[in-house]
Amino acid sequence: MGAVSESQQFKPKNIYIIGAQCTGKTSLVNALETSFADLFSTTPPIIVREVARSVLKIHGFTASDITSDPGRCLQLQELILEAQFNSERDALTRNPWIISDRSGIDPIIYALRHIGSEAVNLMTSSSYWQELRDRMSQSLVFVCETVEDWLVSDGVRLMPRDVEDWTEYDNEFCRMLESTGIPYQMIPRSVKSLEDRASFVWSRWKEATSP
Repeated sequence: MGAVSESQQFKPKNIYIIGAQCTGKTSLVNALETSFADLFSTTPPIIVREVARSVLKIHGFTASDITSDPGRCLQLQELILEAQFNSERDALTRNPWIISDRSGIDPIIYALRHIGSEAVNLMTSSSYWQELRDRMSQSLVFVCETVEDWLVSDGVRLMPRDVEDWTEYDNEFCRMLESTGIPYQMIPRSVKSLEDRASFVWSRWKEATSP
């Protein structure tokens, strides 16, 4: 993939890397960040880092709150949604485009899985989600498919009950994206190396942003 110059007037599309736990999202975002300058001569993105961990730490939540207390779980997911909104807004005041590690849809999926549809209705009616959804619908959204070998606990994140429970997150992400009218692409589990995964994203980004 050859370098592309600013003179070709890219209109960069934002990129969202989303999906279930342990699917290599942060590693992929880091690979995209480091490889950008080697491939393109246009304005680099600002990276919107995962906000969930900082919210957990700042507000004193634990992963067990998600499964043991629906009220705490909803409060946590709403805080994550707000933090995602603020992080994206801040980044886009300083730069024309972003790559986001997670998205506003992630906490909504967790609310659906651990509380139910009433929590989803509450969160999707918020002004935070309305803006995030509109932005995502005009962006490139990549769902990282689950890879069984990668299911390893880091002691912080909420872990699924089993592989079947884990892969159901794939289905929930796809269903939610489709129901909200957000186009997306799957990064298939057969594409495992970081280099290949980054190339998968960049080839589609280049096609989408070329004049």
